[in-house]
Amino acid sequence: MWERIREDLACVFDRDPAARTRFEVITTYPGFHAVLVHRASHVLWRNGLMWLARVLSNVARWFTGIEIHPGATIGRRFFIDHGMGVVIGETAQIGDDCTLYHGVTLGGTSWEKGKRHPTLGNDVVIGAGAKVLGPIVIGDDVRIGSNAVVLKDVPAGATVVGVPGRVVGGGKDEQHKRREAIATKMGFDAYGSTQDMPDPVANAINTMLDHIHVMDQRLEEMSRGLQSLGAEVADLQLPDLESCELDSPADADPGAHPGQPQQAGTDNSRDAAERVGASDGPTSRGSE
Repeated sequence: MWERIREDLACVFDRDPAARTRFEVITTYPGFHAVLVHRASHVLWRNGLMWLARVLSNVARWFTGIEIHPGATIGRRFFIDHGMGVVIGETAQIGDDCTLYHGVTLGGTSWEKGKRHPTLGNDVVIGAGAKVLGPIVIGDDVRIGSNAVVLKDVPAGATVVGVPGRVVGGGKDEQHKRREAIATKMGFDAYGSTQDMPDPVANAINTMLDHIHVMDQRLEEMSRGLQSLGAEVADLQLPDLESCELDSPADADPGAHPGQPQQAGTDNSRDAAERVGASDGPTSRGSE
């Protein structure tokens, strides 16, 4: 037991850069206090002193704002950061090196006795406000984003976000795990976020670019097919992006009257239309 307490104390420095001294952690970290009291109350629970265990865990809840049922099974080097509002149910099982942030709930979805709370693997990070509900299994190295609601099993190495929770990142190969092990020393994904988390705008742009690339390839093949049949296909160049820029009012002729149309603007519009018409040819970026 004492060895586990020393590990719980040491892991705080690995996951919270704000921690400075052991004395500071021991006296001011409610997450450490809650885990420390749970270690004792869990021993009482296993030895049949259930009422006394509940009283001890309730005292810890008053002082820390963290509710851990004494029947919950918690592995080594468990860390609760900030802590307020964390709830861990009776039949919850937590592996080694797991991290929870404030507002996390490991709860049940049934009033029936028996296994009704989640099982967490090793090295699981659950972001602030996330809810993991029911007798589901969360695999090793899983990251659950802030405010996610997870109701189904999650495979190892996955990242889960949203309501209801959905997997946005698959498993990790050995090379990826080695890279993450090195990256862990440089930073910590404090709220279960990840660089693989999807950006809807970036995804939309990437999809459009992929579509354009396929269209360019098809137009290039059509152009070659027409040339092989003897058709004359003009070798047109795509316009530069600079020619598509619009002139702002500040760049207009200061001597011109606001109500008078500018001849230069009309010429530029005609030139732009001609360039757009020329770009409708079969030549693609891939041919440049």
